[in-house]
Amino acid sequence: MPASSTISSKGQVTVPIEVRHRLGLREGDRVEFVFEDGRTVLRPGRQETNPFDAYLGALPAFHSRKEINAWIRDLRDEDSRDAEPGEQDGQ
Repeated sequence: MPASSTISSKGQVTVPIEVRHRLGLREGDRVEFVFEDGRTVLRPGRQETNPFDAYLGALPAFHSRKEINAWIRDLRDEDSRDAEPGEQDGQ
């Protein structure tokens, strides 16, 4: 028998334990109801914010590959004589 639940007078539904385990849901998690191909699908809610937003601006803005390589050499404490061929003359 498939997992089922009853809708309360407030429109609330208890998600059966086997469904919560399968979806990795815990107390306080959000869920989404998605309509696809004539079906309604319950899935874990997506984060509203992009987790990579926290890293915006963490690196300086570069205008060329030369600037990027110079920055990496500086991080590694490498001399410019260790530069890749053609890099020292501005290529």
